Amino acid sequence: MASDSASGASMSDVLEALKSIQQVQGQMQKGVESLTQRVNQISPPSPDLADSKTSPAPAAARGLTSSPLPPPATEPAEGAETPMSAAARAALEAQKSGFTSRIILTTYPKQIGINPIPLNWGAADPKERGPVVVSRASSTIGKRNAVGDSSFPAAHGGSYSIYFALALASKQLDINHMPDFTNTEPAANIGPFPQWGDKKKIVAMDPWGHLAPWLFADTIKNENVDIRPTIAITKAHMKLPELEESVRAGRLVPDGKVCLNASGELAVTKFAVEPVWYLPGVAERFGIDEGVLRRSLFEHTGGSYPELITRNDIKTFLPPIGGLTVYCFGDPAKMSDEKSRLALRVHDECNGSDVFGSDICTCRPYLIFGIEEAVKEAQNGGSGVVIYFRKEGRALGEVTKVSLLSSKPCLAALGSVISPVVYNARKRGEDRASDYFKRTENIAGVKDMRFQALMPDILHWLGIQKIDRMLSMSNMKHDAIVGQGIPIHERVELPNELIPDDSRVEIDAKITAGYFTSGHRMTEDELKAVQGRMWEE
Repeated sequence: MASDSASGASMSDVLEALKSIQQVQGQMQKGVESLTQRVNQISPPSPDLADSKTSPAPAAARGLTSSPLPPPATEPAEGAETPMSAAARAALEAQKSGFTSRIILTTYPKQIGINPIPLNWGAADPKERGPVVVSRASSTIGKRNAVGDSSFPAAHGGSYSIYFALALASKQLDINHMPDFTNTEPAANIGPFPQWGDKKKIVAMDPWGHLAPWLFADTIKNENVDIRPTIAITKAHMKLPELEESVRAGRLVPDGKVCLNASGELAVTKFAVEPVWYLPGVAERFGIDEGVLRRSLFEHTGGSYPELITRNDIKTFLPPIGGLTVYCFGDPAKMSDEKSRLALRVHDECNGSDVFGSDICTCRPYLIFGIEEAVKEAQNGGSGVVIYFRKEGRALGEVTKVSLLSSKPCLAALGSVISPVVYNARKRGEDRASDYFKRTENIAGVKDMRFQALMPDILHWLGIQKIDRMLSMSNMKHDAIVGQGIPIHERVELPNELIPDDSRVEIDAKITAGYFTSGHRMTEDELKAVQGRMWEE
């Protein structure tokens, strides 16, 4: 018994000693970081770097070689200083450019200097939940609680993080720049709603992302931590040529509040949202293991985020993908009011049609129709919402989508169709509705990669509890929303008169595959008769 007591006491002493050592090491790390910052501040700029702003210095002068082999050694002139090695010089110049003297490939839990700010995803109280911290600024890097990229100038930026890296490399931006958020508060109030504290309802965005710099102002000021918003809210006007035509045709009536004038100018509240993934929740939403998700994200981003593998204590990831924008017509408070009617369009990006008016698909016509119907609902005392996701070409990308249009299939008599790359494939072939999805699968290996499973998160964040009019025919969007417990009372399809002739291939193929329609659903033989316009026509 006495032996057990002594053993327990010894173990307690060891643990106390280890804790003391860890504290001392943490203090030493802070001291080193402070000294490093001071050295960087007082170090004079390198002549080579100063000259490089006006003319590029030779590779050798920058401590680099144009060949994988080192340059031949030369004897220094008598009385001259021994030249610094290329590696040492490169390290010095990197330091003066704002980089540390060593490259940090990854970090590990309980590593010296690593002390992430606690993040309790799903906590209803934002202070208990904690901020999302991902910046690599020297004062913050050891306190990061999220994997991913920070971005210029005042938000995390997703896919724009590459431009952030270029700005740092070209010395246009100081990595330790701290944003000034004066007068940047949200232009409209939203929430909080009970859904914000449910880790199963919101897994793909930070529900407190629009308030982070103000909720955690003390942490920013007192601990010098770089905390940035992932959501921004503003008010704006929208002008589209079709809306002016809508007013002339009498479909829209100016009221001076939502539709402002005869040119169809609209008043709108905008919510810009960057993705923030809670990895356990995302994995659960897709029905896969979190470890499998982490490994796939790591390997198929070229190993860009090793902390997905080495930091299992970090559960949050800011993926380098496009975000979304919410356009709310009418009073934003009515989006969450169950007594007010809500018209909603969820729209996935299509640059060719949305921006440049291509008639090969129904994207822009449905977007304009969705905006018109949303405005009408707001004018009738309800709420109208259009949500625009950056998922170009069914999240396959524009190159894949355009390639689909121009590749010619081999002879049908051979019994198989082989498409080299997606829009190209259609226009060099017969462009029939019966082959619409086959073209995509031949090239991309999958019909669609938009994965609507994460889409309803924004509806939960907006406090939406039901949808009176769903301005979409998509079965995937419908099923994802209803699957998240949000009922849809009416589905509204795009009127036939708004469907361009060349887009019949797309819309008829989608209806046959499961898109909503109150009309006729074609047979396979009927689909073969639906043919698009050829390039020469």
